[in-house]
Amino acid sequence: MALNSINPTQTKAWSKLAAHFETIKESQMKTWFKENPNRAEEFTIKWEDFYVDFSKNRITSETLELFKELAQELNLQDAISKYFGGDVINQTEGRSVLHTALRSPADVEVILDGANVMPEIYKVKALIKTFSDAIINGTKKGYTNKPFTDVVNIGIGGSDLGPAMVVDSLSFYGNHLRPHYVSNVDGDHVNEILKFLDPETTLFVIVSKTFTTQETLSNATTIKNWFLKHGTQSDVAKHFVAVSTNTAKVEAFGIETSNIFPMWDWVGGRFSLWSAVGLSISLALGYENFDSLLKGAHKMDTHFKEEKFETNIPVVLAFLSVWYNNFFKAESEAIIPYTQYLNQFATYLQQAIMESNGKSIDRSGDKVAYQTGNLIWGEPGTNSQHAFFQLIHQGTKLIPADFIGFTKSLHGNLDHHDKLISNFLAQTEALLNGKSKAEVLSEGTKAAIVPFKVFEGNKPTNTIFIKQLTPESLGKLIAMYEHKIFVQGVVWNVFSYDQFGVELGKQLASKILNEFDSNTIVNHDASTSNLLSYYKNHRV
Repeated sequence: MALNSINPTQTKAWSKLAAHFETIKESQMKTWFKENPNRAEEFTIKWEDFYVDFSKNRITSETLELFKELAQELNLQDAISKYFGGDVINQTEGRSVLHTALRSPADVEVILDGANVMPEIYKVKALIKTFSDAIINGTKKGYTNKPFTDVVNIGIGGSDLGPAMVVDSLSFYGNHLRPHYVSNVDGDHVNEILKFLDPETTLFVIVSKTFTTQETLSNATTIKNWFLKHGTQSDVAKHFVAVSTNTAKVEAFGIETSNIFPMWDWVGGRFSLWSAVGLSISLALGYENFDSLLKGAHKMDTHFKEEKFETNIPVVLAFLSVWYNNFFKAESEAIIPYTQYLNQFATYLQQAIMESNGKSIDRSGDKVAYQTGNLIWGEPGTNSQHAFFQLIHQGTKLIPADFIGFTKSLHGNLDHHDKLISNFLAQTEALLNGKSKAEVLSEGTKAAIVPFKVFEGNKPTNTIFIKQLTPESLGKLIAMYEHKIFVQGVVWNVFSYDQFGVELGKQLASKILNEFDSNTIVNHDASTSNLLSYYKNHRV
């Protein structure tokens, strides 16, 4: 069964929200805090090792009640059941969306087309564990009988961003294997990585569902040719493995059948790190840590599936995002993790969120007349404070932000961590309260400079405190955003799990590539034709 198609702006709850917005849109959050000493407690969700304070948002209890009404009108609970139940909610591609099954316990039944998918999932998990253990402990060696020292993941999009982000985020838990990620078809990218590799001790993981992706296959072929300058074709089998569904093409590349890890069409690329696409995670961190990541995600799955909406972390965060996007007309959201380990987290979420809900056609096939999707960007604090925070504090744009912090550091340097978290807390306080003209004057500021030092405040933030960055807590955090994406897609009445928008450019690129060595250029606009000619005349 597919998801319902309901225009959210035509619901009674949306009309109520619009009227409610008009009554509170100019209200000051700091006034609400003064009027209600319990506001912080009332707008905080405590769950496991997560402490989510959303009290610094331009909402009241009535706002949340109206969003609950909206959720009921849009049949959100039914949509959640279909999401976890294997229904074909990716209707345009005729697929279920079951990345949640990848992190479910073995004794859970997940039925798809009349069959339980869990035995197959755990069969692949066993392969990942056996292979990872053998590479890590050195029983599986390279063609000169040396143990492996480096692992290179070759993929793009979801086959790169997720695993690369996780491995970087959890580098504290890494083993002796050095991980590398090749994604961009830019030849300079792959050659820079190859400069530092020893072909005798490097394992290559090619991740491509169809084994036809241009970027991935180009990089894989370049790397294979580099490898063959040292080893033979028969040695390829010891150094190359693949995550793919296209067994024939993988074998033709020279990879043994035993070194092919399967994928499923019910797992979208940007949600695939939980599958064999995460093989590089298991290799770089060890299977136990990969498994902990999965278990953390499953805990968030259970919370999302079973918790009532008002204390459901992904649901509340999705409501807030819709509130700012559709009523305050905020176009972007900032993700600010106060840990350098999560320096790739916002980049990962850019794909997960913008590729999912960057849609302008609703589930009935009609053009939407309201905003969907939102721009995602960010950088770790405190670096970001010395970069774009000026815009958030004193710019003309409203930019809601998620602040993510950990109460305990990994290396245990309390002096550094106290300074980090003091900034973490200070920024959300400053964004809330701002700085009035009177306060600036009281500091003895010259009258001509006063306007430049006034901060409006009333800038919304969510504060997400987590006990410590572990594989399990990262799994929870990633899954939290995945489910937020789902709820937003339900509200906006779009299909979140296709990505047709990436296809047109690919098709045109193939056409243009063929014209580089042709004497004619046809069927392009004048600008593209001129640029193509310029490149052809200067490429060598």
